[in-house]
Amino acid sequence: MSAPTGTQYIITRTTDQGEARATITELAASLREFSIGGVDLVESYAESAMPPFADGIVLAPWPNRVEDGTWMLDGEPQHLDVTERDRNNAIHGLLRNTGYSLIEHTASAVTLGATIFPQHGYPFHVHTTVRYELVEGGLRVSHTATNLSDAAAPYALGTHPFFKVGDTPVAQLTLTMTAATRFESNERLIPTGEVAVAGTEFDLSAGRSVGELDFDTAFGGVEVIDGVAARLTAPDGREVRVTVDENFTFIQIFTPRNFPTLAGIGQVVAIEPMTAAPNAFNTGRGLRWIEPGAEFSAAWGVEYSE
Repeated sequence: MSAPTGTQYIITRTTDQGEARATITELAASLREFSIGGVDLVESYAESAMPPFADGIVLAPWPNRVEDGTWMLDGEPQHLDVTERDRNNAIHGLLRNTGYSLIEHTASAVTLGATIFPQHGYPFHVHTTVRYELVEGGLRVSHTATNLSDAAAPYALGTHPFFKVGDTPVAQLTLTMTAATRFESNERLIPTGEVAVAGTEFDLSAGRSVGELDFDTAFGGVEVIDGVAARLTAPDGREVRVTVDENFTFIQIFTPRNFPTLAGIGQVVAIEPMTAAPNAFNTGRGLRWIEPGAEFSAAWGVEYSE
């Protein structure tokens, strides 16, 4: 019987830390598994399951939410499908339920493609690709979006990985990230303002235990040092680092306590690089407009050290 997420693309590479291995799914190009030297670095889900909480999927042409699924284009309202019905939002883009086509598959890398066709709420034609490549000490993920329309297309990109460090309980991990601001949100998780982080409970610059956090929060002005935007550190010193290029200036931190891990219900932590803020189709915060025939590219990745 085939998996509900379609073909499972497995890539491997021999590294100084042992074998690196990742599994990427046909559906939504989800990063379903990733390990180095037998140490699991993302929250996996069963091959027989759908990605819980959007685990590992690509978010395009917007991450996070569009309020009421409605935005304005040249003075005319555009109505996207409402896909978060309890909050009446359109969430996580238009490729969440799309199967990606294989472009290239080598031992250590896979490139997949998916097209966003013109539709109600998004009258644009955009072809996207994502390439997962195992590198020494980690994983590099590269994205492109090419506008096939005859008008500039609004576009934003995100991804939704949940990280871990082997068998260390997630609550015992320390999350470190320096950001200038966070987005205050209403009960529908739509931003109502942007405020400074320094000196507040949302200041992660000195590191905080994940077990203390109850976040579903977007941050702006993320400080990137040597490519690293956020760190997740175990008590024994092992560390996962999320790297980003200059396009990923926002990060969502999500720490639900009801995630169906393979070991049972528990707390997890998502570190979600985003090129735009939540509700960007309405606020314009970070939103790109790709000209006809032009290409937008962005990259992020994961580093692991023992």
